[in-house]
Amino acid sequence: MTSASFFSPPRRRTVIFIVVIVVLHYLALRWLTLQAGSRLPVQDSVHETSVALLPDTSAPPPLPPVAPSLPEPALAPPPLPTLPLAAINAEAPPVAPVAADAPAAAPAVAVQQAPPETASEPAPETVAASPAEPPPPAAPAAPRYKTSVPASAQFDMQVDRRDADGTKWTGVASMSWNNRGDSYRLGFEAGISMLVTRINLLVMHSEGVIDASGVAPRTVTEKRRGRAQTATHFDPDKKTITFSATTASVPWQEGAQDKASVPFQLAAIGRGDVNQLAGNIDILVGEEKGAAVFRFKLVGEEELETKMGRLVTWHLSRPPKPGTYSSQLDIWLAPSLQWYPVQIRNTEASGAVTTQTVSQITVNDTTKDTTGK
Repeated sequence: MTSASFFSPPRRRTVIFIVVIVVLHYLALRWLTLQAGSRLPVQDSVHETSVALLPDTSAPPPLPPVAPSLPEPALAPPPLPTLPLAAINAEAPPVAPVAADAPAAAPAVAVQQAPPETASEPAPETVAASPAEPPPPAAPAAPRYKTSVPASAQFDMQVDRRDADGTKWTGVASMSWNNRGDSYRLGFEAGISMLVTRINLLVMHSEGVIDASGVAPRTVTEKRRGRAQTATHFDPDKKTITFSATTASVPWQEGAQDKASVPFQLAAIGRGDVNQLAGNIDILVGEEKGAAVFRFKLVGEEELETKMGRLVTWHLSRPPKPGTYSSQLDIWLAPSLQWYPVQIRNTEASGAVTTQTVSQITVNDTTKDTTGK
């Protein structure tokens, strides 16, 4: 057989067909082998390593059994501010609607009403924030007394002192009381007379108004020998008592006095109604750096020997008060002389005693005898 007859067209077609069939079978077997190889099981050790290093993404893990779903609770309301115990009731009263044009109050903390479905659950307690600078506490209400302020007068007084060690010395004092009807001015000087001169040991000046409460100081100054002058201010508008010797302040209250005006306020109370002196007389008194309530008690009726003769007096005493003041103050008022203070005595905690006794009273008839009621 020749090459020409071998590669004749019919034979060429048969050879090409056979080659194509073989190639197709080869490719088919190759494809089946690859597919079968990818589906072969992996060895246990290899599988364990692959599980340890790579997440299994072939299929999601089976979900655990799900419990029957419960209704989701509603959100709790915001916590409410703490209310005073007196305002807490078993059932809160309904909130009254506010008209659109009505002026709304300015509460310290806005409170939202709790939703109905969560009203049964108590809200957590919170503490309302306090203001940065709270106002000073209000002073307790002062007792009201009927008063009748005495007329103007000039007082000359003798001063006797016995120190704690027993040393005695004497001096003189003068007191000027000027009743102007709706205001007053009071001056007091105490010192030692030496030949042709006088050395003042204490000088006080008090001035203010006269109103329904009686004597109402506005300013008092005090100057002691060897010390700087101090001032105390009474401000009924701001309701404070302030001091030049300190930045502190205390609450003012009606009827408050200073140390110089106290005897004349007691005289005004006795003139207003003598029966008022039978009980405790409480008076807030401002001093150099603070204030304290002086409680006077009636000791009784006593007679005093003075350079003006024997005077029938009512003796009032303010005993020491632990934690507030340690001295005792005694004042004798003379009902026959417009209830003027005719003797004042101060007994210090050390035992030193200073007594001022009137030696002469000059009443100024041109001043007005004011009654505050």
